[in-house]
Amino acid sequence: MTDTMTPTATLTHTAALARLGHALSDETRARILLALREAPAFPSDLADALGVSRQVMSNQLACLRGCGLVEGVKEGRNTWYRLADSHLAPALDDLLRLVLVVDPACCSGEGCTCA
Repeated sequence: MTDTMTPTATLTHTAALARLGHALSDETRARILLALREAPAFPSDLADALGVSRQVMSNQLACLRGCGLVEGVKEGRNTWYRLADSHLAPALDDLLRLVLVVDPACCSGEGCTCA
């Protein structure tokens, strides 16, 4: 390794990656993060855009808040949501550019062992 490599990951880094992995493991949470990378939004607007109930949206936003990935901003009686860290949007953009080679024997429909 050279001195230009990134520093060794700490337990804080691995915990943050685990929280991000947990968030991305659910399709609705992943879609919320992708929507919020475009612009902040109110929960009702997110629910309508993603085709989920407001209760589902509330639960998923609570999870994402707990993971430290989104934050709510009070505006009068309403709260809108945005990504909690400015580095998250470009990180999600980078993840979207990944090309994965999937083993069809492992990841084929209901028999997928990766989930």
